[in-house]
Amino acid sequence: MTAEESTAAAETIEETPGEESPREETAATGATATTVAAPATPGRRLSGRELIAAFEAAQLKDDLPDIYVGDTVRVGVRIREGNKERVQPYEGVVIAKRHGGLNETITVRRIFQGIGVERVFMVHSPQVASIKVERRGKVRRAKLFYLRDRVGKATRVKQRFDR
Repeated sequence: MTAEESTAAAETIEETPGEESPREETAATGATATTVAAPATPGRRLSGRELIAAFEAAQLKDDLPDIYVGDTVRVGVRIREGNKERVQPYEGVVIAKRHGGLNETITVRRIFQGIGVERVFMVHSPQVASIKVERRGKVRRAKLFYLRDRVGKATRVKQRFDR
């Protein structure tokens, strides 16, 4: 991409008062669709970084609970089978949190039929229908990877009552 093309791509369309912005984008998040207008001031160019920041801010979910490492959470995952869609719960302990903003992920570990299963969920993904905190865990580590080596009752995390 040449410098002229990138400048043309980052350039905003000037608006006159009373007209709707021709640069509205529709971002589908789950079942509801929201209309996002690019923040534009007449005669001002948005940099690529500002465009990305505005788009990412529109994609963030705002109804998420505070999730901490050690918490037992129930994540509602959207599953598509043919033309039907359903929400399947996945319950387990949060053993890691990574990144931030739109790219925030949590790693949830559960025991299924005697085998440890871990899944990484992007918190702001449309595939994640809901996240509910079932129990607060009391831990002193940022990552609980040591739980992978433990078996049975040793994998339990103490409950925290102050949050």
